[in-house]
Amino acid sequence: MIKKQDSFFVPLIITLSVIIPVAVALLMLFPDVLHIESDAFDFSSLPFFHAILNGFTAILLFTGFIWIKNKKTNAHKISMITVFVLSSIFLISYVTSKLTNSPVPFGGEGSVRYLYFFVLISHISLSIPVLPLALFSIYRGITGEIDKHKKIVKWTFPIWMYVAITGVMVYLFMAPYY
Repeated sequence: MIKKQDSFFVPLIITLSVIIPVAVALLMLFPDVLHIESDAFDFSSLPFFHAILNGFTAILLFTGFIWIKNKKTNAHKISMITVFVLSSIFLISYVTSKLTNSPVPFGGEGSVRYLYFFVLISHISLSIPVLPLALFSIYRGITGEIDKHKKIVKWTFPIWMYVAITGVMVYLFMAPYY
């Protein structure tokens, strides 16, 4: 049976899960076309900000995991809502960064180059499904559908954690080239 709120939120989650990755892909594929010049603001420090957001996201995801394992549901909810807010800020900031900063190529050579591209490609690839997984996890948790929440979180948590940690790693690899 479809719940009344599902008729609004499920299509919204699916729509966002398609539009956002497509928009980010377009920003990555066409950086010269989809670029905004700004003399008023310096956006060059955004990659560092993104690493900070990703780091706090990983810490809070793990903290939320510990809270729920210890049956501290209110603390778990606060952690997860905070993670959602940080991830939303990240997404807005990331789009801003892609619109305003020119692409920076990775300059590493040898085995570190292969490691970097493995981390980068896996990070990008898994960031795509983490969006609907996270949105559905949060939605099912907020609506009290705990069985559905638990089923999806088994996938969401490790993928989201990997994306958050590798987000920091990508920054650390790229830091010398910014």
